[in-house]
Amino acid sequence: MKVGRRAGASVELVDLPTPRIGPGEIRVALAACGICGTDLEKLRGNYRSSGGILGHEPVGTVAEIGDGVPGLAVGDRVFVHHHVPCYRCAVCRRGDLTFCPEYAATNLDPGGFAESFRVSAVHVARGAVLPLADSVGWAEGALLEPAGCAWTALRAVRFPPGGRLLLFGLGPVGLLYARLARAWGASWIGGTELAPLRREAARRGGIDAVFDPSDPEAMRRAIRAEVGADGIDLAVVATGAPAAVEASFEFVRRGGTVNLFGLPEAGTPLRQDLQALYLRGIRIVPTYATTEADLADLHALLAAGRLPLADLVTHRYPLAEIGTAFATARRPEAALKVLVTGPAYPEAGTGPTPDPAGPGRG
Repeated sequence: MKVGRRAGASVELVDLPTPRIGPGEIRVALAACGICGTDLEKLRGNYRSSGGILGHEPVGTVAEIGDGVPGLAVGDRVFVHHHVPCYRCAVCRRGDLTFCPEYAATNLDPGGFAESFRVSAVHVARGAVLPLADSVGWAEGALLEPAGCAWTALRAVRFPPGGRLLLFGLGPVGLLYARLARAWGASWIGGTELAPLRREAARRGGIDAVFDPSDPEAMRRAIRAEVGADGIDLAVVATGAPAAVEASFEFVRRGGTVNLFGLPEAGTPLRQDLQALYLRGIRIVPTYATTEADLADLHALLAAGRLPLADLVTHRYPLAEIGTAFATARRPEAALKVLVTGPAYPEAGTGPTPDPAGPGRG
């Protein structure tokens, strides 16, 4: 079985035995798995996580079912969430599910970039396997996890309907955040981004104002002219760049919120006048990952056709070309979302190819 694994700062394809499943477990044949910014950060050595397993946005078909698994059949189209909380500890009881000590310790075996992967009994029992509606294509399904992170963040920051937000970083997850904020009821959405391809995608996707941070002073003047003296309700830092974190505080209204959403650079200090933040009442809310309940809510929006996402996928590569896929994903001037496809995907190739959804979609 072919598996994409970390090899220093790159990805290599290795042969591993097909995972054997036990009671309560399933095995899923890969259809597609998105390359996430955190996958790239793991290769760069900027992610303090255990294991460094790559691939956490997978969709596929159920290939094998262990004893005692209800409600699933071989051939079912599913999304699988890679992390699950325990739902029992004090952290979970407070509602901070993604910060549960057990959450990041759970994962797929051997990861999402594999011809097939084992889903543990813990994942199955805690609702991590989400059957996909016929109307939800593979690309949309593979975007569920990053979209879920944005949905969970909007809940955590208590974003008000009719509120205004400014995104720092318009990569795939920043663009997803913008679309979800609009569905949430945002009245104005702005964004800053260096890459022209991503700025254009933001404009096509309905972001109200897009700013180029290559000239910081010109960007500040343009944002101020747009948002006025009162400022915005929410600044979302969807990049790890320290300059973006520092700039985000300037435009937030009194009593507003800064959401640390993208993975910060390891070891970066917070360079802010803390008394000024104190007197302005600025909240700093880091958010991380998503939950099964939020993923189910998003799936319902996708199934109803109320949340278009598939157009954010610009490239699809078969698993055999995973090295090229990662090289493309590293180029913000050339790509938005890059998918790696597996044996359950009907058409493997590069570029904006059609997105066969399986039953009900041709």
